[in-house]
Amino acid sequence: MNLKLSNSNDLISLKNSKIPLSRKTAFGAGLFYILTFVSIPTLFLYSPIHNPDYLLSKANNNNVVIGVILELTVALCGIISSIILHSVLKKQNQTLSIGLIASRIVEAGTIFVGVSFLLAAVSLHQNGATTSYIPITKTLVILYDRIFSIGQGFMPAINDILLGILLYKSRLVPRSLALIGIIGAFPLFLGFFAIIFGIIERTSPFAALSALMVAVFEFSLGIYFLIKSI
Repeated sequence: MNLKLSNSNDLISLKNSKIPLSRKTAFGAGLFYILTFVSIPTLFLYSPIHNPDYLLSKANNNNVVIGVILELTVALCGIISSIILHSVLKKQNQTLSIGLIASRIVEAGTIFVGVSFLLAAVSLHQNGATTSYIPITKTLVILYDRIFSIGQGFMPAINDILLGILLYKSRLVPRSLALIGIIGAFPLFLGFFAIIFGIIERTSPFAALSALMVAVFEFSLGIYFLIKSI
């Protein structure tokens, strides 16, 4: 893809693109999209709290707290990345661009609520709650798992459909990359509904497979923008 730098505004002119992209915007969008992947270790960090005997165990809560911090980072980075791209994508379609910010905020809200359930369970553990609190702790963890499916299963599909359409029309990225985001949202929808109907488990390989295209799209998007900002 041919690049042409404007000395006055430090703009990256992308071949066939309808909208100029500044290096600063490209770097910010790329960086914060990459940072949305920092919560991957929570798959392992949260394993103690999913143990049925967690409340009465001597499990180290630091891993769970670190996982919570990583998830909060993802929530904030998702909002920031959509705001950064809004400065460019609003020139293509302001309504869809605002919709992307709104969907990111909804996603972030579910993450904040979800980790609040985990922190409540951690508090019960830290305060030495008795066996009578075991059902409450299990309920808090179940609530987290359910809202996780909504916030990080259903909402990312909405995000990527909106973003994919905006990127496809504006040609800020290769259209093949934008299509991965649009098409990849539908397997994620299927995975979400399969989970809520009890067909598969949230941690099953099929659930992970349903999110593969979306993960490839968002990670590739982050790398693409970072490269173009150099």
